Amino acid sequence: MMDWSTQHQRYFMRQITRKTLLYTEMVTANALIHGNPEILLAHSPEEYPLALQLGGNDPESLNKACQIASNFPWFEINLNLGCPSDRVKSGAFGASMMSDPVRVRECLSAMIQSGVPVGAKIRIGIDDQDPDETLLPFVEHLADLPLRTLTIHARKAILKGLSPKQNREIPPLDYDQALRVKTAFPHQCVVLNGGLNDLARDAQWIEPLDGVMYGRHAYQNPWSMQAADPRYFGISAPHQHPQDALRACYPYLEEKLSKGMYLGHFTRHILGLFQGVPGAKNFRRTLSEQANQPGAGIHTIESALSHLA
Repeated sequence: MMDWSTQHQRYFMRQITRKTLLYTEMVTANALIHGNPEILLAHSPEEYPLALQLGGNDPESLNKACQIASNFPWFEINLNLGCPSDRVKSGAFGASMMSDPVRVRECLSAMIQSGVPVGAKIRIGIDDQDPDETLLPFVEHLADLPLRTLTIHARKAILKGLSPKQNREIPPLDYDQALRVKTAFPHQCVVLNGGLNDLARDAQWIEPLDGVMYGRHAYQNPWSMQAADPRYFGISAPHQHPQDALRACYPYLEEKLSKGMYLGHFTRHILGLFQGVPGAKNFRRTLSEQANQPGAGIHTIESALSHLA
């Protein structure tokens, strides 16, 4: 599990390619340059393979951030070209950069020059763009760069008029756009993202594309991802019950608690672990009410688990 900090917002995604199960976290380039990398980038070996997603629009800053991040092992460092939040728009990065493919290429080239493996996460378009006309020319600007992955959130981002939440739900999904990119640029490792929430159904995309990425679904219903190992990789899941998976985190959690992390940093990210299980409501209530109290620890989690049938 990841050591989450309330001081720095991180985004959590789970990406499945034909060979790799990958976790991703995000931080802005400037925060990394001016902040404490040990806090922003600290993680446990159990999280590997892990990707870092950077937000930014300045090639020099992104190169410097990649150099700093290279002191930690990453599967790839990924440039965020898909986030539509107000904070991202005001900084002129994220999805807004899809209007400037030349700048995107400069940024990715600078990141690659740092010597780290680099990827990108994009939308199929923004605002008034017609993906049928603009997406392939956008990708063509990047086609000769040695990107490890090109992850495509198969929705447009409407930066003028929709909130970030609405941007996750209102613009229609168009998975065929990812297929168009893969057909036009077969050498690219194309990963599909957006609205995926059924591992059995989503397996159809593994063959024509190179992978699928789960974001909100993996976070809100983490136990659903237990099926990833048998379905995508042909191996048994490491745990057959969510209680076992949670208790397997105890050694990690005890170490973090001993270093001053309070339990709520951890438990607020597992509230959906028992979705649909009798007693899950009381499980969530116990953690929500007690995890931030002084002295909360493993016994608090065990108390919450006692409510489950």
